[in-house]
Amino acid sequence: MLKDFKAFVMRGNVLDLAVAVIIGGAFGAIVTSLVNDVVMPPIGLLLGHMDFKDLFISLSDKSFPTLAAAKAAGAPVIAYGQFMNTVINFLIVAFVIFLVVRSAAKLQRKPEPAPAAAPTTKDCPYCCTSIAIAAKRCPNCTSQLS
Repeated sequence: MLKDFKAFVMRGNVLDLAVAVIIGGAFGAIVTSLVNDVVMPPIGLLLGHMDFKDLFISLSDKSFPTLAAAKAAGAPVIAYGQFMNTVINFLIVAFVIFLVVRSAAKLQRKPEPAPAAAPTTKDCPYCCTSIAIAAKRCPNCTSQLS
């Protein structure tokens, strides 16, 4: 069983998948930082110095000044600001993956068309039926072919 497991792990596609997951995790961290530190602050500034991470709806009867205070108090909240950040993260990642796949598709060589096979039949000049190229006489109209 150990030998089978080793053969499974050492397959090329399993190693490729492992590398892709690790790189994907690192890329996700970069995109999260991009959204939280670069994209959202200017949007918050345009919307009146608002920090999207602190947007929430408290489901309790108490009011809290920040999301952190509500969570520290154990109040149930809907943190829609964090959800908006996550949606923007997803859109950026999806767009980048789209660009990578599109670029990879353009870089792949297009398969050359297979050469056309030599014809194996011809038409009889007298009755227009299809006959073998090597035929000396048409089997349908019995005409002599040259």
